[in-house]
Amino acid sequence: MSDVKLTFCIFSYNRGRFLRNCVDSIRACAPNGTTISIFDDDSDDPETLQYLAEAESHCEILKPQDKGTIKHGGLYLNMQLALEHYADAQLICFLQDDTQVVRPISEEEVNGWHALFSKDSNVGFVHPCFIRGVDQKKRPVFPLRGPISRTYFRRDMGQSAGIYYSDLFITLPQRLLSNRWNFAQSEPANDLQAREYFTQMVYLEDPFAMWLPEVPAYRGKHKTLALKIAEKKKRAGFYPFQLWSQGEAQEFCDRLPEGVPIAEVFLDCSTETPPKPWTYNALSGMRLLKALNNLEVALRKLWT
Repeated sequence: MSDVKLTFCIFSYNRGRFLRNCVDSIRACAPNGTTISIFDDDSDDPETLQYLAEAESHCEILKPQDKGTIKHGGLYLNMQLALEHYADAQLICFLQDDTQVVRPISEEEVNGWHALFSKDSNVGFVHPCFIRGVDQKKRPVFPLRGPISRTYFRRDMGQSAGIYYSDLFITLPQRLLSNRWNFAQSEPANDLQAREYFTQMVYLEDPFAMWLPEVPAYRGKHKTLALKIAEKKKRAGFYPFQLWSQGEAQEFCDRLPEGVPIAEVFLDCSTETPPKPWTYNALSGMRLLKALNNLEVALRKLWT
């Protein structure tokens, strides 16, 4: 079988340093012939604009056709644009600018993912990331046997997303389009939609990507005082992961899996590593600050 070509679609907004890191990680780790496209949500940050101009030499840059919700901007509209733009692609992987590929990806792996979709017409999404330690602490992930070796399903424990769908995924574009897939404006809504069309999302025992930890919030013009305090307490910042060597990646993929692959067990950041378990929302676990944040948001709505 000839090698399957993989296309990465990265969704970006005003995070030039994070976007550069994400693209660089793909260029360092993906097989030859991989396409990288950036779907930028009309960034106006000078650092981001400068990087987008640089990236035109090795990435396709696409701008939004419409605006989305305040919370997510044009994310889901851009995801639909990407799906339709790459309708004829063999295999696509959707990532966001605050994520990163952490290890070399082999052509054999890409061929295997494509074969999985070919084998089972009910598979809609494959998840490429490690399990977050903070999620495992709140609601443990119980793996169920997947459709092929070194994959698993996640037992449904009543969560709103992550069983049938995640915003980060690998898919066959035509698989979604043939089912008239249209992205809804939230992850839970897309999880519900995926339940109608597909089997549970397939998780990889050998994931290759991950969200960066403790990333500062960026949506909206104003951060609440509570959010600013929370980000300071959590030491929010830029913590890219160390890239694995070919040998380290092979050792990881050859290991005997024990439980699910948790990010904090396998990954370290390239400079300073923030305290574990990592969080992905500064207000997580901070009830008082979260309540103060919600109060300030509510008051702002009244005043405006």
